[in-house]
Amino acid sequence: MSQLETEPTATQAQTHLPRQTRRPTVVVQPTHGLATLNLRELWAFRDLLIILAGRDVKLRYKQTALGVIWVVLQPLVAALTFAVIFGGFAKLPSDGSPYVLFVFCGMLPWNLFAGALQRAGNSLIGNSNLISKVYFPRVIIPIASAASVLIDFAVSLIVLFVLMLIYQVMPTWQLVALPFFLLLTLLAATGVSLWLSGLNVYYRDFSYALPFLVQVWLYASPVAYATTIVPEQWRALFSLNPAVAFIEGFRWAILGQSALTIEMIVSATLVSLMFFASGLYVFRRIERGFADVL
Repeated sequence: MSQLETEPTATQAQTHLPRQTRRPTVVVQPTHGLATLNLRELWAFRDLLIILAGRDVKLRYKQTALGVIWVVLQPLVAALTFAVIFGGFAKLPSDGSPYVLFVFCGMLPWNLFAGALQRAGNSLIGNSNLISKVYFPRVIIPIASAASVLIDFAVSLIVLFVLMLIYQVMPTWQLVALPFFLLLTLLAATGVSLWLSGLNVYYRDFSYALPFLVQVWLYASPVAYATTIVPEQWRALFSLNPAVAFIEGFRWAILGQSALTIEMIVSATLVSLMFFASGLYVFRRIERGFADVL
């Protein structure tokens, strides 16, 4: 019986290559110092981030009768309630805008901020099976959970513009500044979320403390009231809350008037950057034990 001479396939040829020519494509190793802030790795896994954010949106409204209508009802009912109590009964000022618009415009960035905290705070525990089975940057999970709130924000923004048409309030050129305040809101929300999500893996007390923290933070922010009612001597301390700047910034950009100052913007930007940088650093330092604890 004769043998046929055949050319080696690509796979067979590769197996005969010297060992030193085969190199791994990804090397997983511990990081130290500033290398912990591995932003290049986050960019490499950007597709996974988009997939996880889309999955969170689908799971949130899966098997709900009203679906995305809940996104409209929640801030609208809250705005009407605040308008009746604070605007109608307490007669609080609204910086010259209709009180419903004033409150709804404050609820818009606040719901984005609070929603990011609530979803990202428990995101690692909810994805414990994924974390223990495959390697990827764990920080993608809370960032994806925070980013998924942008869908709710977009729907609420459309509702706000409808309310502006009803009240005959037209936007001004200041609307071009809206992306900056949106970015500021996301920066602060992501920074706090990294702290909460990472520490929640080791101390489940944060799961119980998170709703209380969000509620207290709501009343410490000018959502249902104007910053002008805060005494002048306390406004510098009040402005350390980054929510003050992005709430007043949204009102300034959309309604054209608010108590926003340059000092508020600078203070909120510095605090938000501090939250984000420190949260990312601490998260990457403690993430190596997530799989063991979860």
